[in-house]
Amino acid sequence: MTNKNLVLDFQASVSKLRHRTCWRFYRQGRWHRWSWLEVWDRVRDLALGLKSLGVAKGDRVAILSGTRVEWSLSDLAVLSLGAVAVPIYPSSTPNQVAYILGNSGAKAVFVEDRVQLRKLASFRKRLKALRIVILMEGAEAGGALTLDRILRLGREGDEEAWDKGVQGLEPGATATIVYTSGTTGDPKGAVITHLNFRKEVEAFQHSFDLGRRDTALFFLPLAHIFARAVQFWQLTSGFVQAYGRGLDAVPEDLRLIRPHFTASVPRVFEKFHEKIQAALQSGTRAKRILLRVAPFLLSRRIRGLFGGRLRYAVSGGAPLSEDLARFFDRHGVRILEGYGLTETTAGVCINSQKRYRFGTVGRAVPGTRVRIAGDGEILIKSPLVFQGYYRNPEATRKSFTRDRWFKTGDVGEVDRDGFLKITDRKKDLIITAAGKNIAPQNIESLLKTVPFISHAMVHGDRKKFLTALVTLNPEAVGRWMSRHGVRLNGHKSPGKHPEVHRLIRRSVEEMNKRLASYETIKRFAILDRDFSQEGGELTPTLKLKRKFVKQKYQDVLEGLYRQH
Repeated sequence: MTNKNLVLDFQASVSKLRHRTCWRFYRQGRWHRWSWLEVWDRVRDLALGLKSLGVAKGDRVAILSGTRVEWSLSDLAVLSLGAVAVPIYPSSTPNQVAYILGNSGAKAVFVEDRVQLRKLASFRKRLKALRIVILMEGAEAGGALTLDRILRLGREGDEEAWDKGVQGLEPGATATIVYTSGTTGDPKGAVITHLNFRKEVEAFQHSFDLGRRDTALFFLPLAHIFARAVQFWQLTSGFVQAYGRGLDAVPEDLRLIRPHFTASVPRVFEKFHEKIQAALQSGTRAKRILLRVAPFLLSRRIRGLFGGRLRYAVSGGAPLSEDLARFFDRHGVRILEGYGLTETTAGVCINSQKRYRFGTVGRAVPGTRVRIAGDGEILIKSPLVFQGYYRNPEATRKSFTRDRWFKTGDVGEVDRDGFLKITDRKKDLIITAAGKNIAPQNIESLLKTVPFISHAMVHGDRKKFLTALVTLNPEAVGRWMSRHGVRLNGHKSPGKHPEVHRLIRRSVEEMNKRLASYETIKRFAILDRDFSQEGGELTPTLKLKRKFVKQKYQDVLEGLYRQH
């Protein structure tokens, strides 16, 4: 790359691709297309509009919204001014929003709609730095300006001065402050530069081959570092990006867009696997026999679920079951797993298009070194590593070794070919009463391959044996009950029915055969409700909030060890 910053990378693509499609998105009942020039013009107008309101180099501007084209427009406009984008998940509570806006000292905030705008009502007057609120959708309300109004203001701005500012933006300039989930206290703001992101784009370009004629389906939350990195990869490499309509619409969007590539978290692939297994079980006996005799028919159907053109997908954010990856690969859908953190600007290890190994998260990307500490912790040195935590020098100091290796908090091992395998989070390792070290995430991944189980959490630190909390896949269990003539008969939920409990027990016993004796699940409880973001058990990227779950279901877990 010869440019200095992310906006110039985007501008280089615009100059080459001009009227070709840059983004596709769904609005008002139909799919729309914006060309590269159309996107550039909107970014320029939005930037100049922000500048007229006083947003300047170094100012923090928050974005409180789900993934949509306006998110990316806002991000690029902010960056082009030398300002700093501060993403906030739309699922955040008002208290979480207030903390991030206050800690970052945000001067302005983009909010998606009235729902997000209402979150500001209880604390906005307390935040002296916050001067501008911009509403992406709907009419002006509550002192917020509309995005359209800012765009109109920008059309009267000084384009030449703006362009000069873009040209002068240095690689080491801060691009964003991304706040971590804060599961162990207040969230910390990771400071990421233009250079950090540009090195990640280089890593993606080295690992994958997507051209201008290719299309990617994009639905991950842009508040997450992985999605932001994919966004800048697209803007630099020139393929078409189609903005999906959310997680619930992913199956339909895949069929409509027919992408060559998509990036996701493991839970989406797990849901597809559950759907496939359920369809196989619900089919007629003749149909099931036909699919066993002619497996290419099943492969064709599975490829069709992903649109029929998918060359590969990338999974990140949480562990992907090796069994699940191999299952899809047998049927022509290759899922390549990668590994990284917010503090490493997403992926520092990636299974590439040409070199991959299932059960691992790939090899270190160019320029990155991986070292395993004496206690198994993964240490990283790389130009991808962040600059530190915003206004938190003590937390920054603790995140590095004395010789400046970043401490990931993850435990893993590197094989002789350089492929990294993650075994667990350092703080999540279970040490049993017998002194055995056990990685719960591996066992949980196995449990979630059972069609009847939606989520699972393994427990047993300092205990004599392991137990688990599981939630049911209601569709799969419902079909099983119907097929076997099992009725609730006064039981409040399927999980309370003894026949369903026996079904799950048989599934757990079958899974136990694949584990060492000290890793097996001896007892389990079926919860009445699935884990969710709303319930507090999952992060916005659908990762398990282990500490919260343990506290919420403490009585249930303790009861498993009182049983005789």
